[in-house]
Amino acid sequence: MLWPAAAKKAIKVGPDREVVSVYPYRSGCPASLWRSLVTKAERELTFAGYTNYFLWLEQSRFGTVLRRKAARGCRVRFLLGDPDSDLTRSREQDEDVALTLSTRIRVTLAELGKIRSQPGIDARYSGGHAYLSVFRFDDDMIVTPLLTHSVGHDAPTLHLRRHQDDGMFDPFASHVEELWNRGTPVWEGEGHG
Repeated sequence: MLWPAAAKKAIKVGPDREVVSVYPYRSGCPASLWRSLVTKAERELTFAGYTNYFLWLEQSRFGTVLRRKAARGCRVRFLLGDPDSDLTRSREQDEDVALTLSTRIRVTLAELGKIRSQPGIDARYSGGHAYLSVFRFDDDMIVTPLLTHSVGHDAPTLHLRRHQDDGMFDPFASHVEELWNRGTPVWEGEGHG
């Protein structure tokens, strides 16, 4: 090869090959990408954002789409912050915005309440992901690390695609699974599924 250094820079070969794209802000990640990832997912949709509020605003008929996915055997999970927790109150003070985290979480809970009767849709509270949002679509993932004094739409965002064991994708997936397993059911009387 005449230009091995140039080729290595142009062709990703290590863990960074799992990075599909980078956005300086989650709000810069196209709504069409989110829709495409949701549409293509067949096995798993996991929304581990602290509020997940924006999804209901940016994705038309989101509840209907989730219900259909679950009916076709796709596991749909939401990991949320507890709207009444000390952590939520602390983050609300940190964000200092009119539309509080607890309000945004309650909007998501109300929307989930409309579709919760569909088998395959589950939700849990977690206090362990207050500053990291991970959204999984089979082997694609959108990761948003939240920065101090900022809201989710202002956070840097990565689109990852799993290509290898122990790449960038797997640690985030393992993190979410641990939080899910430690989480508490949103709806009383419903066990961990």
